[in-house]
Amino acid sequence: MKKMLMTGLALATLATFAAQAQDTSSGVQTNSGNWTGSGELGFASTTGNSRSQNLNAKLNLSQETDQWKNTFFFDALRSKGQVNVVNEQGATVKQFDTTANRYDGGASIGYKLDPRSYIVTAARYDHDDFGANRWQGTVSVGYGYMALKTDRTQLSFELGPGYTEYQPAPGSQTVNGVTVTTTEPRQSEVVARGLVNYKYRLTDNTAFEDTFLTESGTKNTYIQNDTGLAVSMTKKLSIKLGFQVRHNSQVLSGIRRTDTLATTNIAYNL
Repeated sequence: MKKMLMTGLALATLATFAAQAQDTSSGVQTNSGNWTGSGELGFASTTGNSRSQNLNAKLNLSQETDQWKNTFFFDALRSKGQVNVVNEQGATVKQFDTTANRYDGGASIGYKLDPRSYIVTAARYDHDDFGANRWQGTVSVGYGYMALKTDRTQLSFELGPGYTEYQPAPGSQTVNGVTVTTTEPRQSEVVARGLVNYKYRLTDNTAFEDTFLTESGTKNTYIQNDTGLAVSMTKKLSIKLGFQVRHNSQVLSGIRRTDTLATTNIAYNL
């Protein structure tokens, strides 16, 4: 099923670009038809008494025409740092090791019923070596509505059924004074997917955005909220502050339900 989810994500992405090609080749005048978005990159490194390396990258693209409303995103995070480990002799030593390794991507295709409402098909996949789930994939179909759209403000909602599959990360528990690893088999279920996206331009060069995603089922409810503040330096370059919260309602013992990520990146606006 994991391969099916990846295939579904790839097909959704290809269909998104195909929709653009169809509008262009038809010769019909559209609102825009061009892809807009930004690519972000952040890196930090320390040496000396402490040693660490952190890299994160993001890509967000969107396209809106008279008939289509499409999006695509990809994020990656990788960090290394000094951690304390116990060697074969039982001594605690410092070791430079990977402390974060995550990547996720997704795409959505929206077919407009009128200027405000649309039918949306979405796919999302993420892999996290240190998260509550090792990997998770979701495909869904639903109804979207653009509640507010002005020169400064945008507010949209999406809601519909979906299907998710995920592999819980191994947990740990103490039995008779000995810590043992606990595992669960791959999980799958029908979920209700909801998405709220809010954008507000504070000034001519400062913009705020918040995206709230939930995928709720009987076994687990996944919640993700992304908040970002971008300050433009030029027409193409900006500094972007971001804060992300990920939460799973059900995890194994020894695993935290909530993960957070704060970033300061240089963004290139397309």
